[in-house]
Amino acid sequence: MADEKEELKDETPAPPKKGSKTLIIIIVAAAVVLGAGGFAGYKLLAGKKSDGKTHEEKADTKTSILALDPFVLNLADHGRYLKVTIQFEVSDQNLAETVKEKTPQLRDTIITLVSSKSLNSISSPEGKFQLKDELLFRANQVMGMDKDTFKNLFFTEFVMQ
Repeated sequence: MADEKEELKDETPAPPKKGSKTLIIIIVAAAVVLGAGGFAGYKLLAGKKSDGKTHEEKADTKTSILALDPFVLNLADHGRYLKVTIQFEVSDQNLAETVKEKTPQLRDTIITLVSSKSLNSISSPEGKFQLKDELLFRANQVMGMDKDTFKNLFFTEFVMQ
Protein backbone atom coordinates (compact mmCIF):
# COMPACT_ATOMS: atom_id res chain seq x y z
CA MET A 1 0.00 0.00 0.00
CA ALA A 2 2.84 2.29 0.65
CA ASP A 3 3.98 1.65 -2.86
CA GLU A 4 0.53 2.65 -4.24
CA LYS A 5 0.58 5.94 -2.30
CA GLU A 6 3.99 6.77 -3.70
CA GLU A 7 2.78 6.02 -7.22
CA LEU A 8 -0.28 8.30 -6.76
CA LYS A 9 1.94 11.15 -5.61
CA ASP A 10 4.08 10.75 -8.72
CA GLU A 11 1.00 10.95 -11.01
CA THR A 12 -0.29 14.29 -9.68
CA PRO A 13 -0.25 16.91 -12.41
CA ALA A 14 2.78 19.11 -12.46
CA PRO A 15 2.33 22.89 -12.63
CA PRO A 16 2.13 24.21 -16.23
CA LYS A 17 5.46 24.72 -17.85
CA LYS A 18 6.61 27.95 -19.41
CA GLY A 19 6.46 26.31 -22.86
CA SER A 20 2.65 25.91 -22.73
CA LYS A 21 2.20 29.66 -22.07
CA THR A 22 4.32 30.41 -25.11
CA LEU A 23 2.22 28.01 -27.18
CA ILE A 24 -1.01 29.79 -26.15
CA ILE A 25 0.49 33.19 -27.02
CA ILE A 26 1.56 31.91 -30.44
CA ILE A 27 -1.92 30.49 -31.15
CA VAL A 28 -3.63 33.77 -30.14
CA ALA A 29 -1.19 35.82 -32.24
CA ALA A 30 -1.76 33.54 -35.25
CA ALA A 31 -5.55 33.88 -34.86
CA VAL A 32 -5.25 37.68 -34.76
CA VAL A 33 -3.01 37.74 -37.84
CA LEU A 34 -5.33 35.39 -39.78
CA GLY A 35 -8.39 37.40 -38.76
CA ALA A 36 -6.79 40.68 -39.84
CA GLY A 37 -5.65 39.11 -43.11
CA GLY A 38 -9.14 37.75 -43.78
CA PHE A 39 -10.70 41.15 -43.06
CA ALA A 40 -8.21 42.93 -45.34
CA GLY A 41 -8.83 40.39 -48.11
CA TYR A 42 -12.59 40.82 -47.77
CA LYS A 43 -12.32 44.60 -48.01
CA LEU A 44 -10.09 44.38 -51.09
CA LEU A 45 -12.41 41.94 -52.85
CA ALA A 46 -15.52 43.90 -51.88
CA GLY A 47 -13.84 47.05 -53.21
CA LYS A 48 -13.17 45.35 -56.53
CA LYS A 49 -16.80 44.24 -56.84
CA SER A 50 -18.10 47.77 -56.31
CA ASP A 51 -15.53 49.06 -58.80
CA GLY A 52 -16.91 46.54 -61.30
CA LYS A 53 -20.43 47.84 -60.75
CA THR A 54 -19.23 51.39 -61.18
CA HIS A 55 -17.54 50.35 -64.40
CA GLU A 56 -20.76 48.73 -65.63
CA GLU A 57 -22.69 51.87 -64.74
CA LYS A 58 -20.11 53.95 -66.59
CA ALA A 59 -20.53 51.70 -69.61
CA ASP A 60 -24.30 52.38 -69.44
CA THR A 61 -23.88 56.18 -69.63
CA LYS A 62 -25.40 56.22 -73.10
CA THR A 63 -28.71 57.23 -71.55
CA SER A 64 -29.54 60.83 -70.83
CA ILE A 65 -32.28 62.70 -69.02
CA LEU A 66 -34.53 65.19 -70.77
CA ALA A 67 -36.34 67.58 -68.43
CA LEU A 68 -39.54 69.19 -69.66
CA ASP A 69 -40.87 72.47 -68.34
CA PRO A 70 -43.52 72.08 -65.61
CA PHE A 71 -47.14 71.52 -66.59
CA VAL A 72 -50.11 73.17 -64.85
CA LEU A 73 -53.20 71.35 -66.08
CA ASN A 74 -56.95 71.24 -65.51
CA LEU A 75 -58.09 67.76 -64.60
CA ALA A 76 -61.33 66.20 -65.83
CA ASP A 77 -62.93 67.09 -62.47
CA HIS A 78 -64.23 70.65 -62.54
CA GLY A 79 -62.01 72.99 -60.49
CA ARG A 80 -59.19 70.46 -59.99
CA TYR A 81 -55.62 71.20 -61.08
CA LEU A 82 -52.37 69.32 -61.36
CA LYS A 83 -48.87 70.74 -61.45
CA VAL A 84 -46.44 68.09 -62.68
CA THR A 85 -42.83 68.15 -63.80
CA ILE A 86 -41.68 65.23 -65.92
CA GLN A 87 -38.22 64.03 -66.91
CA PHE A 88 -37.69 61.37 -69.55
CA GLU A 89 -34.81 58.92 -69.61
CA VAL A 90 -33.69 58.75 -73.24
CA SER A 91 -32.36 55.30 -74.17
CA ASP A 92 -29.57 56.63 -76.39
CA GLN A 93 -27.73 59.94 -76.19
CA ASN A 94 -27.69 60.13 -79.96
CA LEU A 95 -31.49 60.46 -79.93
CA ALA A 96 -31.45 63.46 -77.59
CA GLU A 97 -31.50 65.99 -80.44
CA THR A 98 -34.38 64.23 -82.17
CA VAL A 99 -36.31 64.24 -78.90
CA LYS A 100 -35.69 67.97 -78.41
CA GLU A 101 -37.08 68.64 -81.89
CA LYS A 102 -40.26 66.72 -80.98
CA THR A 103 -40.77 68.45 -77.61
CA PRO A 104 -43.94 70.30 -78.76
CA GLN A 105 -45.55 67.00 -79.81
CA LEU A 106 -44.54 65.41 -76.50
CA ARG A 107 -46.00 68.30 -74.49
CA ASP A 108 -49.26 68.11 -76.48
CA THR A 109 -49.52 64.36 -75.84
CA ILE A 110 -48.91 64.84 -72.12
CA ILE A 111 -51.43 67.68 -71.84
CA THR A 112 -54.10 65.73 -73.72
CA LEU A 113 -53.65 62.56 -71.69
CA VAL A 114 -53.27 64.06 -68.21
CA SER A 115 -56.12 66.56 -68.58
CA SER A 116 -58.47 63.66 -69.38
CA LYS A 117 -57.76 62.06 -65.98
CA SER A 118 -59.80 62.58 -62.82
CA LEU A 119 -58.34 63.39 -59.41
CA ASN A 120 -59.37 59.97 -58.06
CA SER A 121 -57.70 58.07 -60.90
CA ILE A 122 -54.26 59.62 -60.32
CA SER A 123 -54.25 60.28 -56.58
CA SER A 124 -53.32 56.70 -55.55
CA PRO A 125 -49.84 55.24 -56.07
CA GLU A 126 -51.29 52.69 -58.50
CA GLY A 127 -52.88 55.53 -60.46
CA LYS A 128 -49.55 57.32 -60.73
CA PHE A 129 -47.85 54.14 -61.96
CA GLN A 130 -50.58 53.64 -64.54
CA LEU A 131 -50.25 57.26 -65.65
CA LYS A 132 -46.49 56.80 -66.01
CA ASP A 133 -47.00 53.71 -68.16
CA GLU A 134 -49.54 55.46 -70.38
CA LEU A 135 -47.32 58.53 -70.77
CA LEU A 136 -44.28 56.40 -71.59
CA PHE A 137 -46.24 54.42 -74.17
CA ARG A 138 -47.64 57.55 -75.83
CA ALA A 139 -44.29 59.36 -75.76
CA ASN A 140 -42.65 56.44 -77.56
CA GLN A 141 -45.50 56.51 -80.10
CA VAL A 142 -44.83 60.20 -80.75
CA MET A 143 -41.21 59.41 -81.56
CA GLY A 144 -42.40 56.81 -84.09
CA MET A 145 -39.18 54.80 -84.17
CA ASP A 146 -38.64 51.06 -84.33
CA LYS A 147 -37.13 50.91 -80.85
CA ASP A 148 -38.28 52.60 -77.67
CA THR A 149 -36.74 56.04 -77.43
CA PHE A 150 -37.64 56.45 -73.75
CA LYS A 151 -36.65 53.91 -71.13
CA ASN A 152 -38.43 55.55 -68.22
CA LEU A 153 -40.00 58.74 -67.01
CA PHE A 154 -39.86 60.41 -63.64
CA PHE A 155 -42.30 62.72 -61.90
CA THR A 156 -40.07 65.24 -60.16
CA GLU A 157 -43.04 67.32 -59.02
CA PHE A 158 -46.64 66.21 -58.59
CA VAL A 159 -49.04 68.62 -56.87
CA MET A 160 -52.83 68.23 -57.04
CA GLN A 161 -55.46 70.71 -55.93
